Amino acid sequence: MSFDGLFTRAMTKELSLELKGGRINKIHQPFKNEIVLVIRANGKNHKLLLSAHPSYARVQLTNEQYENPSEPPMFCMLLRKHLEGFILENVHQIELDRMIVIDVKGRNEIGDISYKQLIIEIMGRHSNIILVDKARNIILDSIKHVSYAVNTHRAIMPGQEYKLPPSQDKFNPLQVDENEILKRLDFNAGKLDKQLVGQFAGISPLFAREVIHRAGMANRISVPKAFLALLDPIKKHHYTPTISTNENKESFYLIELEHLGSASRNFNSLSEMLDRFYFGKAERDRVKQQGNDLERFIINEKEKNVKKIEKLYATLSEAEKADKYQLFGELLTANLYAVSRGMTEVEVINYYDEEGTMVTIPLNPQKSPSDNAQIYFTKYQKAKNAITIVNEQIKKAEEEVLYFDSLLQQVEAASTRDIEEIRLELIEEGYLRERQKRNNKKIQNVKPNLERYVSSDGTEILVGKNNKQNDYLTNKVAARDEIWLHTKDIPGSHVVIRSKEPEEATILEAAKLAAYFSKARNSSSVPVDFTQVRHVKKPSGAKPGFVIYENQQTVYVTPDEDTVLALKK
Repeated sequence: MSFDGLFTRAMTKELSLELKGGRINKIHQPFKNEIVLVIRANGKNHKLLLSAHPSYARVQLTNEQYENPSEPPMFCMLLRKHLEGFILENVHQIELDRMIVIDVKGRNEIGDISYKQLIIEIMGRHSNIILVDKARNIILDSIKHVSYAVNTHRAIMPGQEYKLPPSQDKFNPLQVDENEILKRLDFNAGKLDKQLVGQFAGISPLFAREVIHRAGMANRISVPKAFLALLDPIKKHHYTPTISTNENKESFYLIELEHLGSASRNFNSLSEMLDRFYFGKAERDRVKQQGNDLERFIINEKEKNVKKIEKLYATLSEAEKADKYQLFGELLTANLYAVSRGMTEVEVINYYDEEGTMVTIPLNPQKSPSDNAQIYFTKYQKAKNAITIVNEQIKKAEEEVLYFDSLLQQVEAASTRDIEEIRLELIEEGYLRERQKRNNKKIQNVKPNLERYVSSDGTEILVGKNNKQNDYLTNKVAARDEIWLHTKDIPGSHVVIRSKEPEEATILEAAKLAAYFSKARNSSSVPVDFTQVRHVKKPSGAKPGFVIYENQQTVYVTPDEDTVLALKK
């Protein structure tokens, strides 16, 4: 839990400095549990993200772009009615809880001064965003409704009085000294980090583990000193927002945490750090929920074709016995005089072999010698024909595996809009049945939305994240002399540099994008081919997104999110 009470205190300070006195100009609800307020303050527009996401709940300023639904949800409409045009008077925290209150002032429908509060409760899956009439302390609405049947202490419903969550009766760590800390800890009981969390408000397990780590030999002298030393910069609002990586797991906090290892990166503000930390995480979570059935279908189809290939190779192995069947038939025909009905096998000389070896031929005792020979000729003909057909089926099944493999990669890197385009593609290709004709027609008539990036020298780079976008980018958007990139023999996105002669640095940056939006995202030294668009062709009848190309050159790059984020900005 990185977003603890101390982090909330720091974020409240940051928001207050940036937004106090600003005007709320626009309100959007891009997703079910998230609100974006556009606030004009200090001469510029700020985007304030309020998230009640079960896993990624937070409050922060953001530079991320969010795609808003065509029809705003009811809660968004209500917020617009009550808050648009209002002045943000104050941002404060309730004690050291993970609760931020935004006080706003404006005029209601009849022109009277009205005071409202937007309360954001950051409590994991119980997180909520609540609009309250400040004068009456009545809930106007919330992004999640909670009845007394769910929570006996309080109901979060329109018309109900707003009540704070139950108090945990913990001590404020910012107001204690060494003696007070010692009174709250039992050194004989052990698990001092858990005791710190249980005794002091706003303290997360992450912070508590750092205290014990810095204390070294944890005792009655070292623990209080480490605790107060760690709190000292926090008391003074001196922060070093840091993302630390330990065993491929990222954690963030408002100060550097030594116990997480040396792999860390500092940021100028808490919001900038959160933008980097949550880059793609919440989006992938939403995509996973929305596209779970689609991903499962694609995996099943791929596995079906993998099993089909195994069976086809077994059939091919059997079919490759064709030459043996032909040999048996010819040898039987030449030795009919030596065979009689009722025999189960016959041993004859193989006159095709220079050494004249003997060959044992199994027989059907119920058939005549000529019928046995004919049986082998029939088997030969069937096996010979089967080889051609089976090879064609193997090729087709292998193409299907590659196709579904590329779709899996696209689902992994998809946005919610991309998921619907992938679903529509599967419907058009006949893999899925059409369920909602209206929605699919809407998507079908809309041009694919390409990802846009800008290289360090200002050159535009476009990325297609699914087959529809890839086809649209390569065949309709890109000019013939522009540079096209794709990972070598690896499923991935089509990338186009909008330049005929880009700088080498731009090619490398575009190659990193191609590697990042591919199956090799987590690999190093990924081969990426690049060539002019004129050398990229789509074979007749090929699957969506499939192309062949020539005259390519290859560069090797290692993809990373920092580069992608920098190019996006």
